[in-house]
Amino acid sequence: MAIILDHVNYVYGADTPLAVKALDDVCLQIPDGQFVGLIGHTGSGKSTLVQHLNGLLKTTSGHIYLDGEDISDRDYDRKKLRSRVGLVFQYPEHQLFEIDVFHDVCFGPKNLGLDKKEVQLRAFDALRRVGFPMELYDQSPFEISGGQKRRAAIAGVLAMKPEVLVLDEPTAGLDPQGRDEILHQIKELQESTGMTIILVSHSMEDVAEYVDRIIVMNQGRVMYDAVPKEVFSHYRELEEVGLAAPQVTYILHELRERGFDVDVTATTIEEAAETVARALGMSGK
Repeated sequence: MAIILDHVNYVYGADTPLAVKALDDVCLQIPDGQFVGLIGHTGSGKSTLVQHLNGLLKTTSGHIYLDGEDISDRDYDRKKLRSRVGLVFQYPEHQLFEIDVFHDVCFGPKNLGLDKKEVQLRAFDALRRVGFPMELYDQSPFEISGGQKRRAAIAGVLAMKPEVLVLDEPTAGLDPQGRDEILHQIKELQESTGMTIILVSHSMEDVAEYVDRIIVMNQGRVMYDAVPKEVFSHYRELEEVGLAAPQVTYILHELRERGFDVDVTATTIEEAAETVARALGMSGK
């Protein structure tokens, strides 16, 4: 489902002395099936932007189109919108509230008015897709690990079968293993279904590893919008706005300064290892 943001502006507290402009003339196009990383420091506008995509916030001015339909039109079906664009908030375990995990995942599709059998089939499929252990389906969502809570919360959104999945810092607070497991599962989901994924993250390593495209927000505006290699080539400019590049970027630039012929555009550990091996004459050994 193609998404177009056309000169979108948003002001918190509009028409008050405390008005704050959170989005400033944002223009973007996100085609079907793309895995997009959305990054920016706190207050850059990234969370405000994604809350517009499923109608939680309405533009102060400008338009947002989903498959050519303007979601700000008065007669646009908000219920339909939220089934098509799923939003998983930061610390999504706060969205869990049912007696057990399975019933929690059933909540969304049940509210779509589906029959019991379809609701249960969707819940089973969503839990399977996120790799949630079957033996924990009847466990209280408050008695499982942090990583399992994230999986359950994501499954609850997937059970509504959205065409776009927006994840706002889905790995916040998780240990490295838990973070990698969640992101790997999300990448597999995107590749197997062709779903559009928008990942809001502060981790440069995460976006470098998994996304096709990075949108950098700064002071409510789009600062960069390109593939990871191009965005992280501006690592000095990113530092000036409180961001950074993946650690491998800094290591490779230091090696280049010391005379090693390495590819400084490598953004993942695997790419960095390959270019360092070539520079040391170790390729193929």
